[in-house]
Amino acid sequence: MTSQAIVLGGGCFWCTEAVYVKVKGVTDVESGYSNGHVERPSYEQVCTGDTGHNEVVKLTYDPAQISLRQILEIFFVIHDPTTLNRQGADSGTQYRSGIYFTTPEQQQVAQDMIRQMTQDKLFAQAIVTEVLPLANYWPAEDYHQDFFEKNPHQGYCMAVAGPKVAKFRKTFAELVKA
Repeated sequence: MTSQAIVLGGGCFWCTEAVYVKVKGVTDVESGYSNGHVERPSYEQVCTGDTGHNEVVKLTYDPAQISLRQILEIFFVIHDPTTLNRQGADSGTQYRSGIYFTTPEQQQVAQDMIRQMTQDKLFAQAIVTEVLPLANYWPAEDYHQDFFEKNPHQGYCMAVAGPKVAKFRKTFAELVKA
């Protein structure tokens, strides 16, 4: 099977990217903006919340090495899928929880997982993650790509991204790239 792509919004893309670049079977991670109504939005425009875009990461992965289910299990551990338009101190529609699928099979896996987690009451609050077809995706500016890797001592990276990476490494040790 050839590689596949899925796009995830789990708050600040720096944090989400910092985790997924470490995941076995994920062959490419790109920070970007999706599911808004403006063509080629800038970071400054997206930050206003007026473009409708979400800060996302586009993951390319090899299904022979990692399943979509495993990718989404990581996703639901490294962010809070129960807070509408917020992740920690980051607030606004650009930080909403979202899974933007590129195939009907991805949609089914995501919806089935959310249904099962809801049934199993894995979270105290309702899951608000939107599951929508990918639309109007644009890569973020170059300086956002590999941000955590290039700026590990930046304050936000140390306070927010670093702990997410550590949580991933601890929870999913078998999926960490060597």
